[in-house]
Amino acid sequence: MLGSHDLGVAECAADLYQQGWFPYAVFSGAGNPIRPELFPDGEAVKFRELAIAAGMPPERALLERRASNTGENITLSRTVLAEAGIHPKTVTLVCRPYDQRRAYATCRKLWPQVEPVCASQVIGFDDYLDGIGDDRLLVDMLVGDVQRILEYPSRGFAIAQPVPPAVLDAFTVLRDAGFTSRLLPERG
Repeated sequence: MLGSHDLGVAECAADLYQQGWFPYAVFSGAGNPIRPELFPDGEAVKFRELAIAAGMPPERALLERRASNTGENITLSRTVLAEAGIHPKTVTLVCRPYDQRRAYATCRKLWPQVEPVCASQVIGFDDYLDGIGDDRLLVDMLVGDVQRILEYPSRGFAIAQPVPPAVLDAFTVLRDAGFTSRLLPERG
């Protein structure tokens, strides 16, 4: 369960657990710079608490509290699972709806021994915007996510993926319009 500002990740994790998608969950994530007031003990702790409140047994909800990015979510969760004697062949990466492609590509690069399956809350775009409560931030995050899909393979963080021309065009238009707060820093 990849940490983020989106509480829907915890709800989705609890639902998928109840449906039998996985026997254990690792809630991963450190502090949250976007909404720190919601995560005083970190993303993983908050997500785990929400999932337990939704019916996930505490002994099935493992905790990883140090990850600050998707790569760390994956590598540190892998360590938590190994320490618990769990060596999966398939993992379900539960994340924000727009993070699925990047989460998949990151997992394929950093943990090639498993087959990743990505999942997220099923929600319409307008409802998602309403839930986040900050339209500009969300568009900035979408632009940043596309940039990471494009850039991370050359940095060794993810496998390469095809990006449709319409997505590249939208990325360029939005970036040029100033939706840049979540872009990667320029390489020096």
